[in-house]
Amino acid sequence: MTGSLSAPNFAALQARRLKPRDFIWFVVRDRTTGNPVTDGYWSDIGSIDAQVIDPDTGSTVTRTFGGARGLISISDIPRVSNLTVQKITIKLAQVADRVNDLVRGYDCKQGKVQIFRGLFDISTNVMVAPAFPRFVGTIDTAPVTTPKEGETGDVSLSCTGHTAELTRSNPDTRSDASQRLRSATDNFYQDTATVSEWQQYWGKQSGPIDLVGIAKASGLFNK
Repeated sequence: MTGSLSAPNFAALQARRLKPRDFIWFVVRDRTTGNPVTDGYWSDIGSIDAQVIDPDTGSTVTRTFGGARGLISISDIPRVSNLTVQKITIKLAQVADRVNDLVRGYDCKQGKVQIFRGLFDISTNVMVAPAFPRFVGTIDTAPVTTPKEGETGDVSLSCTGHTAELTRSNPDTRSDASQRLRSATDNFYQDTATVSEWQQYWGKQSGPIDLVGIAKASGLFNK
């Protein structure tokens, strides 16, 4: 999911005086309470309070992002204009205490991930406008491997974009019971189970032909 470039970003790009930085925002779950837990990283040193455009609301929010000691790399993000499902890989440094707290202490499976791009003025090192969203999706897998002695281990998060939701089928069926779970007085589907067996008669009388009735009506019995 992406948004249009703001006027300040576009003007700075035209002037060729920008340097890009990536911001990643995670929303995972506490294993005990199920409450959401947030954490963020950006591709530079130190911690920063940065403005980003919330992809869910379109509003500008300020979030705190940790330095690049925890973020190693982000794979190329497919730039498509159709409903192709985007898949990316995010690598985090396992040696960072903050990363260990995130992937070992909390439930990352199906957690939310948002990636933003911020453009900084090279002369002032100030972001010229709120960072815009480049990817919105969920975490599919977050394996944690234990490295050998003397080696460093990475955490690779496999993520899928939200367009994958459009490929899911609805397991619910059109039934009276299902509809009444939504509204107890809605009887729209009350005949769903039997309507396929109904017989419709067009231009003729339903049921068996009454030969006696036809004879009486024609006067044959009076002759």
